[in-house]
Formats: sequence, C-alpha cells, structure tokens
Amino acid sequence: SLRGSWRLRCGNGSVSLRAEVPGCVHTALLCRGLIQDPYYRFNDVMYRWISLDNWTYSRTFKTPFDVRKWQKVNLVFKGVDTVAQILLNNVTLGRTDNMFNRYSFDITNVIQEVNFVEVRFLSAISYAAEQSRYHRAHSIPPVCPPPVQKGECHVNFIRKEQCSFSWDWGPSFPTQGIWKDVRIEAYNHYHLIYFSTTPFFVKSAQQWYLEVESIFDVVGSKPIAGLVTVNIPKLQTQQMFSVKLQPGEGSIVLLVNINKSADVEAWWPNGHGRQTGYNMTTTFMMETGCQIEKFSKVYFRTVELVQEPIPGSPGLSFYFRINGLPIFIKGSNWIPADSFQDRVTYDTLRLLLKSAADANMNALRVWGGGVYEQDEFYDICDEIGIMIWQDFMFACALYPTNQNYLESVRAEVSHQVRRLKSHPSIILWSGNNENEAAIASNWFSIPYPDIGLYIKEYVTLYVKNIREIVLGEDKSRPFVASSPTNGLESVKEGWLSQNPYDTHYGDTHFYDYSSDCWNWTVYPKTRFASEYGFQSWPSFSTIEKVSSPEDWSYTSNFSLHRQHHEDGNIQMLQEIGRHFKLPQSPDPVKQFKHMIYLTQVMQAQCIKAETEFYRSSQSEIINGEGHTMGALYWQLNDIWQAPSWASLEYGGKWKLLHYFAQNFFAPLLPVAYEDKGMLHIYGISDLHEDHKLTLRVVVHAWSSLEPVCTLAKEGVTVKAQSAVPIYNESISDLLERCRNCTRKSCVITFCLMGEDGLQSPMNYYFLSSLKDAVGLEKTQLSASVSQQDDVYIFVLQTTAIAPFVTLDVGSIKGRFSDNGFLMTEKKKMVVFYPWEPTSVEELERSLILISLLDVV
Repeated sequence: SLRGSWRLRCGNGSVSLRAEVPGCVHTALLCRGLIQDPYYRFNDVMYRWISLDNWTYSRTFKTPFDVRKWQKVNLVFKGVDTVAQILLNNVTLGRTDNMFNRYSFDITNVIQEVNFVEVRFLSAISYAAEQSRYHRAHSIPPVCPPPVQKGECHVNFIRKEQCSFSWDWGPSFPTQGIWKDVRIEAYNHYHLIYFSTTPFFVKSAQQWYLEVESIFDVVGSKPIAGLVTVNIPKLQTQQMFSVKLQPGEGSIVLLVNINKSADVEAWWPNGHGRQTGYNMTTTFMMETGCQIEKFSKVYFRTVELVQEPIPGSPGLSFYFRINGLPIFIKGSNWIPADSFQDRVTYDTLRLLLKSAADANMNALRVWGGGVYEQDEFYDICDEIGIMIWQDFMFACALYPTNQNYLESVRAEVSHQVRRLKSHPSIILWSGNNENEAAIASNWFSIPYPDIGLYIKEYVTLYVKNIREIVLGEDKSRPFVASSPTNGLESVKEGWLSQNPYDTHYGDTHFYDYSSDCWNWTVYPKTRFASEYGFQSWPSFSTIEKVSSPEDWSYTSNFSLHRQHHEDGNIQMLQEIGRHFKLPQSPDPVKQFKHMIYLTQVMQAQCIKAETEFYRSSQSEIINGEGHTMGALYWQLNDIWQAPSWASLEYGGKWKLLHYFAQNFFAPLLPVAYEDKGMLHIYGISDLHEDHKLTLRVVVHAWSSLEPVCTLAKEGVTVKAQSAVPIYNESISDLLERCRNCTRKSCVITFCLMGEDGLQSPMNYYFLSSLKDAVGLEKTQLSASVSQQDDVYIFVLQTTAIAPFVTLDVGSIKGRFSDNGFLMTEKKKMVVFYPWEPTSVEELERSLILISLLDVV
C-alpha cells in the first residue's frame, strides 16, 4: 500500500506541504495549520481558492520486491477525486475523470527499484466548466445551483459527488485528493480482482443456492486450469469445482448447493429477526502452483419488489417482500457524513447507523447526490439489519450521454455493483434521484419541441446503459430507474411517466411548507413515501463550535449564510407560528436558543404527524388510495452544522426528531387522528403475531397532573404487520364524558399494553394548537443525576403538566432514552447513554432543562 505521507503542492508551487493519503487538499491544509476549520463561519466562501487551484500529490517509494520475479505489476487506485493525470517515473500511465471508479495501471515495464509517483489534479470546477463548453450540441441543465446555495456550476458534467458543488443543506467544497487506498499489486499467472456471493432460494426444491462469482486477471496467453473448493462448515456444505481461467480479464461463476439437511437461518431486517451470517472459505488451487484462499461472510435472504393490482384500487402495489414476508419499510435518507470523506471513520458510520437502528429504523436510502458509501458502511448495515435502497449517483439534473461519458459511467456502475452485490442489506438499485420527475414536470423549462431529445438521452443513460449493466451483474435484486417513479407504469410509458408523483404507483417525494403540518389531509396516501420532511436548526452546542457571539441570532448574516434553502428560515417561523407562540425575549442569545428549540419541536411534531399517517395507511384503501408500505423521511444525517431536514446533527447528536422517530417507528404503536369531528385510534404493529391488548386512553386537563378521566378498553386485537382501527368516539362525546373539558383545556394520551411486558410508547393527541391551550402553567422542572454502571439516570420532577420537556447536555456525546416528551406525571426517569467517558458532575454542570412554557 502507498498509504501514508505524500507531498502536496499547489499549481504554482508557492504552497507545499506533507499530506496524508487517503485524504484531500482541504484536510491536508487544515492538518498542517495552513487554514482554519473549513466549516467555521463563512469559510466555505473564503476558501474557494483551494478548489480553483490545480494541486499535485507526489511521493517516492522503494519497490518492496524483486521486480524481475513478477510477470505483472499494477498501480491500483481505489478512488481518485477526480480529474488527474497519473505519472510514474515521469511516464504518463493514464488519466482519471471519475471519482467512483477503480483505476488500475499496468506498470510492469515502468517500475524500478526506487520510484517517483505523481498525481496531477485539475480543478473540478474548471474541468466541469470546460466539459460544458465542449458540449455544443445542446445545453444540459441546470447550469448553476440557486444563488442561496453559494455553489459551483456544471456539476452534472463531472463524475464526482454531486453535492460537493453545494446542495440545499450543504456547502460547496469541490475537493481534490486520493480519497481511497492506493497500492502496488504484483502477481504471476493470475490475480483475483472481485469476489462476490449471491444467495438464491428455489421454492420448488425448497433449497438455498449460492452463486459465487470470481473475476480474475490471467497473465500470459494460455488458459489456467485448477480446482476451487467452497466450504461453509456451519452448513455442512463443501463443494469442489474444476475450472479453467481464460487469458485476460474474465469471470467464473460457481453454483453452490447448500446442504438440504442444514438449517439455514435467513438474514432479517432490524426488528424482524436475526442478522445471521456464515463463514465461508473459498480455495483456488491452480495448476501453476499458487493458491489463493478467500475468507468471506455469506448471508441468506431473498428480496422481491411487489407491483401487483390491488382490489378496489387503480394502479399497482409497491412494497418489499423479504424472505417471503411483506415488510413495512421504516427509516430515512442518508447523505454523505462529511464534505471531506477522509474524515468519515468507521466510528462515525457506526454511531450514525446505530442511531438509526436505535430509533427502530430498518432501512435507509443512500441518496443519489452523494457517494457510493465505503465497504464498512454496508458491513455495519449487514450486521445491524438496516436495509439499503441504493441510488446510483445522479441527482436533480440532466446528464450528458456522449461516448466518453457513457464509457466512464459503465465502468463506474459495473465496479460498484461488483463491489457491493454481496451485501444482504442492499435490497434495491435505483438509477437516479428525481430525474424522471425533472423531465416530466419540466423543472428546467425545456421548450416543448426539444423534450423528445432529453427523454431519449434519459433512456440511453439509465435504461440502455445503467440498467443493462446492473441486470447483467446482479439478478438477485430489483431495479427501478428513478425515485420517485411509477415503477412498472413508468416502464410502460417508455420509462418516463406523465406524473411520477402519482399515488397509485411506485414511490413519491412530498414537501409542503405552506400548509398546516398537523393536518393529515394534506399528505399523499401513497404506496411508498421515499422522501418527505421539514427543516430545523441544530442545537446551540453544535452551532457554537463554528460561529462567534455576533452570529447568535436568528436573523444574523451567519444564520442567513448557513441556510441554503430559499426562504427556509421564514418557512420554519411560519410553521411554528401556526401552533406555538414565537419567542419575544429581549435577550438576543436567549431568543436564538428558544428559536432553535421551537424549530426542533416543530420539525419533530410535523414529521410525527406525517409518518403516523403513512404507517396507519398500510392496510386500507380509501377512495382508491392507500396500502402505504414505506416511510423514509428526508433526511437522517448532516454534512455540516446548519439548518437542514436532518434528525441527527453533524457529530451525531440526536435532534428531537430522532427521539420522536424512536416512538413513531416503534414496532407497536397506537395512532390518533381526527376526521369530521370523530377521534379514530389505530393499532399499528410490525410484530409477526396478532396480540390481544388493552388500550388505555387518559384525558388530562392542562392545568392538572391528575387525569380528568381514564378509559381502558380490553381485548383489543392488534393484527400482525398491519394497521387496524381499534377505537373511535366523537370528540364532543369525549369532552362531555370528561366533564369540564374543552378542546383548548384538555389533551388526550393513550397507549397499548399486553402481557409479558409488551407495551407501546405513550402517544398523545392535541385537541387545539398549543398557543391556544388554556390552563398550561409554567412548571418547576428539576432533575437529579446518578450513575448506574456505564449509564446515567436522570430523575425528573415537575409541578405541572409540561409539553416537550427537553434535556440537553451540550456537547457531551451521548443520547437519552427519551426526550421532547409530554410530561403528565410528577416523576419520570430518563437514561443517558454516554458515547464517551463523562461524570455526574459534568452532566449536572452541562444540563439545560426546558419545556414549552420556558419559551417567552
């Protein structure tokens, strides 16, 4: 490996420094103290010069072996970001122009005992602009991002992380660097490049098979014969194959029959079973006498995307069956965890993904404007049961289809599918993000006579190239061309449907910042909600790290600069103003902190309402709509410290939304909504068996911790993997039954309880806006902290009912068991799970306790 220390210099040589590989120019400059934190204040704009320069990485290395003993020596780059000329000993080996490709250069005749390797980068910004100028045939929109994003232009002309030129939640840092491993590979006779395993279950024979594919480079002009042994001890499966490797690059596919008497445990998503994997050893013994032993983990699971007619509804279903079982997809959308990929460590990924699983998620969509994630990302998902909807890296734009571009994309797709297809966590390949919709809704105002050309190019790229390669490489998973799409209906309409947002087919993306988000009737009763969301600000402790005191107001230049979504800060104010009183504190910093708190309350409450609507629509068809089988809100994580749609802040801290997600994605949940004066409660279950439960409905007056009235309905059947109505009552009857209650003076809480401690989270329903609530009084909140083994116990006490009680321990890393809750009892215990060592004293010192009535 050539990891480690390289030299780095700018275009004219005036800046020269030591740089780590894997890495990029920005982190190298930061590491050597030549720039400040790029995320600090306005540095994204101040440091534009870095991306506009052309940087060169170089180093010398001694060859660690006798060159003459090897028939072939390659210099292999796992990832180059992005446009570069590669030289060894002043000989140009080739050029790179795709961040998502693996590049291998034959250096057999160039390598010496001591070598000088150079990677001469070209600014991604200049390259993209130049490519766009070369493309004279017709324009490929969009040319530039909206000004509010403070980004760079023509990102669709370069095969690079699309959001690195800015997005509506992220900065523009078009990096240059060797972002993955680089190494020398020397071999005789033959060399294994890719190795993958894909399971298949044959129903008629009731048997599992494993397709083992190996891609080799064979040196020389003669085929090489030999034996391959595949051994899975736990499944009493061992098989031997005679193989012949042809000269050049080629693949062999072996079909392994899993012993029928072995008890194969399938891989299940989080919340549905275990994530069992089996150790497998594959040994290649070739006649040339050298042996390769490959150790891998294999998993057994099947996936189907079911698109079939539904009785009583026009259109088709759109849901996933895993191991034959329909699974409701619960989760979010993943974006790159940092602008500088070399900072994304295993621990960063583990923390974010574990937080997703801890919030009862079973799936994430790896969104098409970022990167194909690193191997560890998918390894962790395999291990904790997070299913992955995998986009190819094309987003919110049209793309060129000239020969060079298509060749580069074909290499990218085939590399990524080969690299990733063994992961059971990946359940779907998807061609792009929103590009079908971009053409169908004509986002880029293309003149009507020209649209045909763009449709043709769309089909060329996603169907004739990407889809063709995916189907050739991987027959074990479904493929859709875009998201949102109408699935098979889009295919029928020539891969471009008239309305990709049609609720009767495929998936939908839905955003609405002007309606009341508590009102469920504004949400689409879709088959699958793959994007929806609302913004909020990250907590003060997160913002504080990248700002200075003059920035700490909602209307400061900094607050405007950080907001990359047009009118985003105003939209949040409007959404808050519908249901809450806006803070009026004369102290600007206090007012800013209260605003942050309210944006998080608003975001959590909005997405709770929307997600509960999607989950309760899974078993019914109303006016031809329903059977919703997926809810992936936008978005899980943040790329920097700024207002965004995320539920996890940069650094991993949970926003209130993430705590709410833990409840609204719970495996067992009662959900209330109101329709024409009637209160309906649904019982939602992801459990595999029916349960007889008790529904407890408690009505409180805002003014008292003593309930006004309590109702326990016993013998309520909540059906396995469905959403069924379990209770309804007219609101007027309910208010009469609970005397002295009005819509403004009372609140309803409810939960499901069963035997063996089976219990849903406590849920609630507000009968009016909280700004109109009568009887709510400011409470004395207090907390005592104690340590118990490696967690901390917070015992909270209140003197009155308190909505949205929030514990914040600043920048101490960790998470609470619950947060942002409605406190209707005098005492509540909350657990703090630290992610790094802390102490009772430190927690007490940092704790800020706040509830809705503290906002003045």
